[in-house]
Amino acid sequence: MPTTKKETFLFGLIMCFGMVLIMTVYNLFLNGIMEEMTIIAIVSDFATGFMIALMLDLLIIGPNAKKVALKLTKNVNNSLIKILAISTCMVFGMAFFMSIYGLVSTYIHTDKISNSVVLDYLAIYGKNLIVALPLQLLVMGPIVRFIFVKLIKNRDNDAELNNRITIKN
Repeated sequence: MPTTKKETFLFGLIMCFGMVLIMTVYNLFLNGIMEEMTIIAIVSDFATGFMIALMLDLLIIGPNAKKVALKLTKNVNNSLIKILAISTCMVFGMAFFMSIYGLVSTYIHTDKISNSVVLDYLAIYGKNLIVALPLQLLVMGPIVRFIFVKLIKNRDNDAELNNRITIKN
């Protein structure tokens, strides 16, 4: 998995893109506003959500989720369990903050405002968590790790090998 800042950035970029894309479409359908919005509004909503999610992932949620997950699994030798713990902590954190974005976005794009912002938020958080957790653990996580290992890790390893060969010659 990512071992350098560059790799962490690329991994986060790919993961955020996939998760935000699917969760944006899910939330638009869930709120019944996909048909009401223009393509430009949908792309703008996705781009805004993506930038927020990427910043949260790289600066706040990612580092803290890793710390918590590694503390929880400090006596565990199985790397799969550590990966699942990190992913689960990431989903809980990202769903918490991105549901705030979803609530604001829903209020902007619709007239669906109830008497309780807290209840609206909790409903959105629950609906997002129910989809995001299995999406992350069963779909996006394995796909992104596969892409990362095949494209980025192999490319970095090939470049490092070429540098070693060049230096020796």
